[in-house]
Amino acid sequence: MGPLDALIEAFRALPGVGRKTATRYAFHILREKPEAVRGLADALVAVKESLRPCSVCRCFSEADPCPLCSDPERAGTQLCVVEDTRDVLLVERLGGYRGRYHVLGGLLAPLKGVQPEHLAVDGLLQRLDGGGVDEVILALSPTVEGLTTARYLENILKGRGVRVSELARGLAVGTDLEYADEATLALALEGRTTVLP
Repeated sequence: MGPLDALIEAFRALPGVGRKTATRYAFHILREKPEAVRGLADALVAVKESLRPCSVCRCFSEADPCPLCSDPERAGTQLCVVEDTRDVLLVERLGGYRGRYHVLGGLLAPLKGVQPEHLAVDGLLQRLDGGGVDEVILALSPTVEGLTTARYLENILKGRGVRVSELARGLAVGTDLEYADEATLALALEGRTTVLP
């Protein structure tokens, strides 16, 4: 396999990138100036080497704890549970939520081999056992995996003395959270419903 084929295959490994798109990306790289390609390569290496999961919320950050966890202005009584860091960025872009986060690192998908032990559920339970959290907001995509994960979390959070709520059903079932427009996501967060008192 030559370098062009290897580059195309590397792009194909990205989510949602098929052969045609990967080929288009590869030829775009060929047309770029060497310094632009070096800049892209340096940015890829830098993000991989400098970002780590926060030891508290599991959100990728350069600092540990991350700026969101170390912000004294954020309410520690609310904990928004999300699939990954990009969901934190989506909610933060709305500007209305001032609580804290917990990143699961994925969603339950038994057919793909993703079981509860593959997610940061133990960390979530430890945070709740530490006290101070009144509400857990399940901000998970309304996909089969997201709904399965939400039901699983509801079951293990029963009897822990926290109110459990989830995003309002304004989001279309089967849609990933990252593809929701900001207005729909803001309304869904604002109109969340309690699933456990």
